[in-house]
Amino acid sequence: MTRFNWASMFATPVLAASSSAVAADYLTVAEAQHILVPQADAFTPFPVALSPAQLAQIRQISGVPQRTAQPRVWRAAVGGRLLGWVIVDEVIGKHEYITYATGISPDGHVLGVEILSYRESKGGQVRDARWRGLFRGKTVRDKFKLNQDIPNISGATLSSRNVTDGVKRLLAIHAVALAQAR
Repeated sequence: MTRFNWASMFATPVLAASSSAVAADYLTVAEAQHILVPQADAFTPFPVALSPAQLAQIRQISGVPQRTAQPRVWRAAVGGRLLGWVIVDEVIGKHEYITYATGISPDGHVLGVEILSYRESKGGQVRDARWRGLFRGKTVRDKFKLNQDIPNISGATLSSRNVTDGVKRLLAIHAVALAQAR
């Protein structure tokens, strides 16, 4: 007769859970909006429906596909005057998604990048303010090459590459769908 090992029944889920990703939420969308465009007194959801032609154009400009035709965009304004855009997006880290927000000026310069949620157990160095600060002022015309104008982060190679590609893609969305909007 085989004896059931109760300890193994409880140990297996605990061991599986301990090796999984560590999810951490750092900022809400509203907090990120106020950090990225602090002068704004209003953040209004701005519906964007990208056409297949625009999706193809975004891929051509950025070198990476846009997964959704409806990005999450807010119009940042003060007294009704456009100050910029905040786009919330997700990129894959190694296994899990990184949720981040990028502020973009009306003329297409990065105002800043904030990490809202990080779900990996490693690679969280993309939250480093100095590294994220390297995006400030970048435009869609910049190279955005990891290890050239944006340094790779040792131990966070996939996360740093994918956030870099994501910011470039968001600038392409601005160029294709938001640059003429007011």
